[in-house]
Amino acid sequence: MTEMTLTRIAEALERMAPAPLAAPDLDAASAFVWHVEPDRLIPVPEVNRVALELLVGINRSRDTLLDNTRRFAAGFGANNALLWGARGMGKSSLVKAVHGAIHADLPGLKLVELQREDLPSVGRLLNHLRGSEHRFILFCDDLSFSHDDQHYKSLKAVLDGGIEGRPENVLFYATSNRRHLMPRDMIENERQSAINPSEAVEEKVSLSDRFGLWLGFHPCDQDEYLAMIDGYCAAHGISIDAATLRAEAIEWQATRGARSGRVAWQFFCDLAGRNGVALG
Repeated sequence: MTEMTLTRIAEALERMAPAPLAAPDLDAASAFVWHVEPDRLIPVPEVNRVALELLVGINRSRDTLLDNTRRFAAGFGANNALLWGARGMGKSSLVKAVHGAIHADLPGLKLVELQREDLPSVGRLLNHLRGSEHRFILFCDDLSFSHDDQHYKSLKAVLDGGIEGRPENVLFYATSNRRHLMPRDMIENERQSAINPSEAVEEKVSLSDRFGLWLGFHPCDQDEYLAMIDGYCAAHGISIDAATLRAEAIEWQATRGARSGRVAWQFFCDLAGRNGVALG
């Protein structure tokens, strides 16, 4: 193969390669979403979140995550956090609310959302954040892994950092319905079928052990559910007879077959609409 041919091939490959990510303007917003193909950080002008004081029934998790995040934003030691447990109980809402509360005082704290399917690109993302004067919470919502999913290996770059180490200015928060980030039946199947059962699942199960904070979220009781709705009504100025509100809220959750923060918010959205209140 001639030198001219090799040169033409190299030039063609260079044209096919994605352009490198231009240095992002990290002052453009308080939050960003990471996208790939091509790599880019998209600023989020207004984060979809609720106020921290409206998150009822998760006081211990709220206070723990708030303290951890505040220490990190101030430049002190802090832990990666896994928020796991019942659906609709405010895991992702808490991450966004905590960021909003602290960013008001420490605007150098940025939130970067990362999709689970983009975990293999996390090394490239960290390279863009490393060395910045800002501090970053990488946020992955609804994180879990299936039997043949190898994305969990990429996550170790965030939690352990490999040979370079995790950047000092980056922390990782994830939410999941699963404490060990994978289905229980998958764990049991691998234990039963492997020659060395403990080694078969150790690598995947130990992934959750790499989070310094485990914050559990459990289904709320009826009083907590009603307290959430009362808080939304007070915050948005909706006045309604207490007995009527209670009866309607209980009927709503009965039709859904569940109580959670999400169900409380859905009921409140319906209530606000019936009372002509906009939720802008």
